[in-house]
Amino acid sequence: MDIHQEDNCIFCKIARKEAPSVPVYAITQEVCKLSLHEANVPSFRYEDDHVVAFMDIAPLTRAFVGHTLVIPKKHYATLDAMSAEDMARIGSVLPRIAKAVILGCDTKDFNIMQNNGKRAGQVVFHVHYHIIPRYPTEGALFGKQRVIPRLKLTKEEFGAMQASIKSH
Repeated sequence: MDIHQEDNCIFCKIARKEAPSVPVYAITQEVCKLSLHEANVPSFRYEDDHVVAFMDIAPLTRAFVGHTLVIPKKHYATLDAMSAEDMARIGSVLPRIAKAVILGCDTKDFNIMQNNGKRAGQVVFHVHYHIIPRYPTEGALFGKQRVIPRLKLTKEEFGAMQASIKSH
């Protein structure tokens, strides 16, 4: 199997097992109650020929413990560069990994997020999906109780955006 990877990409190094990662299948309720640095987890993770999943070693807040990353082994900087085949491979395992995360963290709610480019919040320029367990003690990122405010666009603004998107 010939998979393009970048020498200096931390996620490519994790895929090659040249950099450590916290395994996703080691997520348990006990791990979710600890900081990741306090957790003593066995050294295995979700992996197949094309996809790797592991816990984020630096979750945004304590509330995000259990935050898991799912990456293609092949290096793509952004989602729009990915092949349909590799997107399908990730899509086929995301539900299974998300279920392991929410069961392991004893919660029902979670976000799946994916950022493309610096302004979108991408920090590591290797496509990755975030599975973020959500707990009753934290606010919502989206929905009625969201912490991110929504804009009210005019009909004209929607029309202009629609025309721009359709033209591409």
